[in-house]
Amino acid sequence: MMASLQEKYEDLCASLLSAGSVLVAFSGGIDSALLLDVAHEVLEDRVLAATARSAFVPEREMAEALSFCSARGIAHIIVDEDVLDEESISSNPTERCYHCKRRMLENLCSLAAEQGLVVVDGTNADDMGDVRPGARALTELGVRSPLAEADLTKLDIRELARQRGLDEWDKPSFACLASRIPYGEEITVDKLARIDKAEQLLIGAGFSQVRVRAHGNIARIEVVPSEFNMLLGLARTGMSEAIHDLGFAYVTLDVDGFRSGSMNL
Repeated sequence: MMASLQEKYEDLCASLLSAGSVLVAFSGGIDSALLLDVAHEVLEDRVLAATARSAFVPEREMAEALSFCSARGIAHIIVDEDVLDEESISSNPTERCYHCKRRMLENLCSLAAEQGLVVVDGTNADDMGDVRPGARALTELGVRSPLAEADLTKLDIRELARQRGLDEWDKPSFACLASRIPYGEEITVDKLARIDKAEQLLIGAGFSQVRVRAHGNIARIEVVPSEFNMLLGLARTGMSEAIHDLGFAYVTLDVDGFRSGSMNL
């Protein structure tokens, strides 16, 4: 018999209680936001949130992470990471995510060990069947994933977040900006900034889910199919010109629509 949402929530609380005191790897996304909110409720001041700041993360995500913790009085630290100084990351191999995740988590684990905390992250049950090279780093470093332990899916997480009054309950999924660049193509600060600015233009225009995949000087835009006409309409009113101005020679619409992890195909 499948567990109910209430039973999964109780399992999540039990998982956090068993950890005792935790450092939550907090990206600001819906998964880690729910995890942090519940951890703060269950463990109170035995919780520390840690957010990695790097060229891979848009400033809007950082601002939202800071605001979330500030509004709830949760202790929060920012860990600066110069990820592009490591060739195993900047050269963008297929294992890039593993090397990046490993580096960031090693730093968090060292910090947590100094304070007697258990590192937990927002991996959920659905993630376990996805292509996620970084997941290996979690296992190697002993990072726990309480949402997955409680068998909470993405839909479960959104529903729990809605019930708890979290504004982030319907926040679109976000993946690091490096995932917009094809494997094997060098990642640079300029490329990441260009992608970030293009996506910010589209987010500001009201699109619910956006990816700007950069293939050299081509911007391949993914939005949900129901918003295709909206994108084409904006293109005729100057949106494509604004993206051209960022340095893209060609601006295209991917007719397959938004697909998380499409660079893994």
